Amino acid sequence: MRKNFWLGIMVMLLMVALVAAGCGKKESQPGKTPQQGQEEKLSGTIVCAGSTAMQPFVEEVANKFMEKNPDVQITVQGGGSGTGLSQVSQGACDIGNSDIFAEEKEGIDAGQLKDHKVIIQAFAVVAHPGVGVDNLTKKQIQDIFTGKITNWKEVGGKDQKIFLVNRAKGSGTRATFKKYVMDGVEEVKGDVEQDSSGTVRQIVSETAGAISYLGVAYLDDKVKVIKIDGAAPTEEDIASGKYPFRSYGHMYTKGEPSKIVKAFINFVLSDEIQQGLVKEMGYFPVTGI
Repeated sequence: MRKNFWLGIMVMLLMVALVAAGCGKKESQPGKTPQQGQEEKLSGTIVCAGSTAMQPFVEEVANKFMEKNPDVQITVQGGGSGTGLSQVSQGACDIGNSDIFAEEKEGIDAGQLKDHKVIIQAFAVVAHPGVGVDNLTKKQIQDIFTGKITNWKEVGGKDQKIFLVNRAKGSGTRATFKKYVMDGVEEVKGDVEQDSSGTVRQIVSETAGAISYLGVAYLDDKVKVIKIDGAAPTEEDIASGKYPFRSYGHMYTKGEPSKIVKAFINFVLSDEIQQGLVKEMGYFPVTGI
């Protein structure tokens, strides 16, 4: 009986020792689960292409995202909305930036693309500062861009020939202009055709009598903003519905985005960007204004 007693004591002591050893090991290595409580680092490359109206915004967001994720490299290219939609459809880029819905672009299979609306952007009819006009009716704009009005004096301005700067046919800005300002009427061939928003701004600012249209992010004091029926591309006039020349800014992906692309798009839609950079650059939050 005494033998069994001591045997039991020895077993109990052995169990206590094992438990103590286990506890000691656990305390000496806290939180050793791999990456427990840590966000997984993002790495890789993203290529964006398309809308030049969106390009300044996407470039700025990309820079901010890369600051937060130094192992990510984002390249932002222009080329116009048509180019962006074509390239993302072909798998030549990860994100196709567009001012228009994919369904509106001929030759694009919109069914294979996923639409991510990221901003609301306004556009402006712009002219050389010396034309002597700061407001036009929608009908007057239509008559100018269809060639019925050819001199600024016909709309209350200087006796000066109108120099028409068209956007390229693949331009999403042109498609938006045609839909919301021209009411579907095709523009006449102008004096020059240019898709780059930066180049359009330069031509209009340096050419007497010039008129064209730009995304508001490109506006500066070198070009004159022409009101449409008395309404300007301001938050107030857009929110009230008075100003017609605006559209969504889309980021299209071919099907569901990869993890890194999804993280970037989520960043674009974050409050930090929507309530900060979006407004700072003259765009409007996609959630409303």
